[in-house]
Amino acid sequence: MQVTPYLTYSGQCEEAFKFYEQCLGGKIIMMLTHGEAPSADQIAPDWHKAIMHARLELGDQAIMGSDSPPEYQEEKKGFYVSLSIDKPEEAERIYNALAENAKINLPLQPTFWAYRFAMLVDRFGTPWMINCEKEA
Repeated sequence: MQVTPYLTYSGQCEEAFKFYEQCLGGKIIMMLTHGEAPSADQIAPDWHKAIMHARLELGDQAIMGSDSPPEYQEEKKGFYVSLSIDKPEEAERIYNALAENAKINLPLQPTFWAYRFAMLVDRFGTPWMINCEKEA
């Protein structure tokens, strides 16, 4: 079994996933718009450029997402997408990228269990936890 976060956006999915691809060093392997889907003729024309499904691969992990119609979009709350990072320098680089125009819940800092740890909600509304743990 594999658990894969599925994130929803209000028209920002493409921008968010392109940013995550660059920031996290992944690769977008799927980016399908509603206009490209077989059901495109049943979709309002102003919704054709919205993302129906996106998949970003990060090594052997993935994040998926889409744009949600306004009546189905909900605020993301009660979870974080947690990144486990090996090197403090990489944790700092990713934190600095994600922190731009973000709501910082806990700035990146050393803790008793981690070289670096932070919690934030990025400019797209996605909550992230950055954890660069110390060796046991």
